[in-house]
Parts: sequence; structure tokens; C-alpha cells
Amino acid sequence: MPTTQQLQDFTQQVRRDILRMVHDVNSGHPGGSLGCAEFITCLYQEVMEYSTNFSMDGKNEDLFFLSNGHISPVFYSVLARSGFFPVSELATFRKLNSRLQGHPTTHEGLPGVRIASGSLGQGMSVAIGAANTKKLNNDDKLVYSLHGDGELQEGQIWEAAMYAAAKKVDNLIATVDLNGKQIDGTTDHVLAMGSIRAKFEAFGWDIVEVKKGNDIESILAGLADAKSKTGKGKPICILLYTEMGNGVDFMMHTHAWHGKAPNDEQLAEALAQNPETLGDY
Repeated sequence: MPTTQQLQDFTQQVRRDILRMVHDVNSGHPGGSLGCAEFITCLYQEVMEYSTNFSMDGKNEDLFFLSNGHISPVFYSVLARSGFFPVSELATFRKLNSRLQGHPTTHEGLPGVRIASGSLGQGMSVAIGAANTKKLNNDDKLVYSLHGDGELQEGQIWEAAMYAAAKKVDNLIATVDLNGKQIDGTTDHVLAMGSIRAKFEAFGWDIVEVKKGNDIESILAGLADAKSKTGKGKPICILLYTEMGNGVDFMMHTHAWHGKAPNDEQLAEALAQNPETLGDY
């Protein structure tokens, strides 16, 4: 079981990976990736039960579905550093014939990736299908998914949310990254959604709020709380309050880095704020 410091060191290296990956090809989405680095680290390094001997059926292991697929840099980094594929392969991000496409896809056969996720709004539906399959197979492991708050502007999310509650899909833990920002500005400016908590509660979900969504111990406590609520007739939603661009001071408190790569000078400044901990790729 890793210590909090080890999880923080892992997260710091993931931040370096994210920054270097998007810089190398001048393309990608660093903002949301940096904001979710602690969360994905906690999932794969502490919480989920899985095998790196990857198979698409996922029997007898916890499953994770990344719905907001544009934050692929953080997903790829954590998968590689958790043993799914060589860390050196991160250097192929968004390059021709790479298995690490800008949005995760399945036809390249990248271990750890179960669905193509670039078109927003679809991941919860897939996660529900996987959760129902586990129930049918008497598989007691859980299904996790991650969604952006801007993604909740997609109608399919709410159809899926309605279904999950109505059919008592209580082996599903869906997390919403609430950073309040999307590519064109704040979520309130682009399309205000009111209280996300009230909406999920009205749809019949159980709610866990993690107010410090970039704090390792708060994330672990929230995930433990969510896990304790499974099997009780309701799907669970974690509301994870994060900061887009977390860990790089000039990328925080703005939507500007949602989908923009740092230049050479900015990369050097960002890496200086996140010294190497586990070795670069």
C-alpha cells in the first residue's frame, strides 16, 4: 500500500509526463489532465483492483471508463506507470501510427483502454452496461467512470443517469470533475447548469462530495465513502472539485490551458515547479 508521499511523488511525475507529452507535439489538453492527476493516480495506485494482464472482458476486476477522453495524457501516463505498457511509449503521444491517440481508441489495442472516448457524453452509458454485465455474471467488482463538468451539458448523460437510478445500478461510481471550466470559458458562462448535486439527487443518485479534489487524502476518503455506499440500490456520484491546470501556477485559475500546449520556455518553467520523482520517459 503506497504512502501519501509516494502517491504525491507519483502524481508529480504524471504532471511532468503530461506537460512533456503535449509540448512534444504542440497538441493536446493539459488543463483537465493536470487537474485530474491526483484522482487517476489514487484510482490506479490505491483503490481499484485490476490486472495489468489486460483483457477486454474485465472479469473479476474493477473497471474504469474515461468519458472525457480529451484528458488522455493523464490517463496514458497513469496506465504506463501502473504497468499496462512501457513508459517509453509515452513519447509516441499523438504521433502517426501511435497507440496513444489524442483521444483514446480501441483498435490500436492499447492495454487499459476499453472504449473510444472523444465524443463527449457516452462514457456513462458504457459504464452502466459494464456494471449490468457484472451483475449478470455475479461479479462483485465495481465500475468507475470519470466525466467533465462541461460534459454534463450533453443530454445522453442525463438519459444514462435516469436509467442507472431506475434500474438500481449500485455497482457504479461515476465521478464528475468539477473545475468550472471548459474550452470556451467557465461552465457558468457557456451553459450554466445550476446545482449538479441537486440534479443527480433528483435523478435518484447517492452523492459524495470531495471539496479538495487535488488533495490525495481527501480523494482517498471520498473514494472509500463512495465504495461503502455501493450495493445499496443507488448509483453513486462523486463530485470532485478540482483546479484546472493544478500544479503549474500559470495554468491555474483560467480556462486558457484547456487545449493548448506550452512552448519551450513555458515547459521549462512548468517542469521546474514539478521536479522529477520517478524518472522521465
